[in-house]
Amino acid sequence: MEILNQLLFGFSVALQPMNLIYCFFGVLVGTLIGVLPGVGPAAALSLLLPVTFHVPPVSTIILLAGITYGAMYGGSTTSILVNIPGEAASVVTCLDGYQMARKGRAGPALGIAAFGSFIAGTITVFILVFLAPTLANAALKFGPPEYFTLMVLGLSIMVYLARGSIINALIMVCFGLILGTIGLDPMVGVPRFVYRMNTLMDGVGLVQVVIGLFGVSEVLINVERSFKQEEIFETKIKGLLPNREDWRRSIGPIGRGSILGFFLGIIPGMSVVIPTFVSYVIEKKLSKHPEKFGTGMIEGVAGPEAANNAASTGTLVPMLSLGIPTGASTALLLGALMIHGIRPGPLLIQDAPEIFWGVVASLYVGNVMLLVLNLPLIGLWVKILKIPYHFLFSLILLLCIVGSYITNNNPYDVIIMVVFGLVGYLMKKFDYEAAPLVLALVLGPMMETALRRSLVISDGGFAIFFTRPISASFLIVALLVLLSPLVLRKKRLREELRAAE
Repeated sequence: MEILNQLLFGFSVALQPMNLIYCFFGVLVGTLIGVLPGVGPAAALSLLLPVTFHVPPVSTIILLAGITYGAMYGGSTTSILVNIPGEAASVVTCLDGYQMARKGRAGPALGIAAFGSFIAGTITVFILVFLAPTLANAALKFGPPEYFTLMVLGLSIMVYLARGSIINALIMVCFGLILGTIGLDPMVGVPRFVYRMNTLMDGVGLVQVVIGLFGVSEVLINVERSFKQEEIFETKIKGLLPNREDWRRSIGPIGRGSILGFFLGIIPGMSVVIPTFVSYVIEKKLSKHPEKFGTGMIEGVAGPEAANNAASTGTLVPMLSLGIPTGASTALLLGALMIHGIRPGPLLIQDAPEIFWGVVASLYVGNVMLLVLNLPLIGLWVKILKIPYHFLFSLILLLCIVGSYITNNNPYDVIIMVVFGLVGYLMKKFDYEAAPLVLALVLGPMMETALRRSLVISDGGFAIFFTRPISASFLIVALLVLLSPLVLRKKRLREELRAAE
């Protein structure tokens, strides 16, 4: 009953006219970002982060969270109509969604993607309501050693789940931790690595770093590509409401994708892309006709689309209840709250209930808005897809410059943005992911503070991390996560040697 009362309080916050406007703007922009190939939610969040500095904290998170899960909706449109994933999590949707469009069933494919995402969003919001407060209460027992080792575990999982080389991901984490030490020492106030530049006294700005890594680098990468205008099935978009047979085949994949996506999304470092692939594989295994997957099976659209929307909700659980972001997007959400002077974590529900419950309620409100928006506006999204890319990227670059400058009205911030834009471009060229770097940059100062407080408690002894059961467990799991690829590789080499013999 208490949780129900708190949820009703959250709806009273989310349904305030100003918050409704921010929620609507967030999901609309998020859908547009998802529709446009080459622009991800992290880039959109980094561009709009400076705009929220003069906005109340709860409205800020409602807006930015709306962009995050709105992009999951929009990504399915280009996957189905153009066979180009507008967002990375929509890659799997291309496999069967585009084939459905080629068979004249673009309408049901788009419809089940929208309804599946709505159902997944509804289910996961209610799981979030019960799970996040429970997790926060458990986390109240954490001290500085537990928080430090928990963040070490989160970074370890991020490294393990990185798309490319684990060594590359480790390098990015170390780079982010080093960047996090620039500025004034948090304990004694001594300047570190500032090189007599006043701009660096407050550290390297998160806004400038993420705008450069995600916005500018994306423009540079796409400018050198030769885009080809793909065929868009706009004349065949009819019958958006799935029929009874479509629902019979889709309701199971939607339910499984919702639960799977949510709990995989909770894991720190877990990309939203992974639950969609796992959902697709499960549906193919459970199907009576697995050989037909890839030829236009509606189950191959319903399951992954539910999984990616559920995962985007699941990522909010550790961010809100523990203060631990699980990826680049949630790291930006965490950064936005910290800019407003609010520290996410176990005490967030007690200290700022309007933020926690308002955001939770806004997730459901946003899902309703997305369902109402997406189906009627599909024709508009198709027209936007025809805009030449050089116009879009010129606008994005302009927004990057303006967003970096207005943070502090400091021209040197634009220089920092350009530097990290070039760094991000080189990272993409040489297959280094930006997400571990951003996550380490956000967690770095908190990790340092937790580490130094732990050493103060233990009079400088590192044994405190191993004598406390929870922190020792986190360290053991982190070590196993980092060493497991070496063990698997050694086992694989032995098998190959035996096969050769």
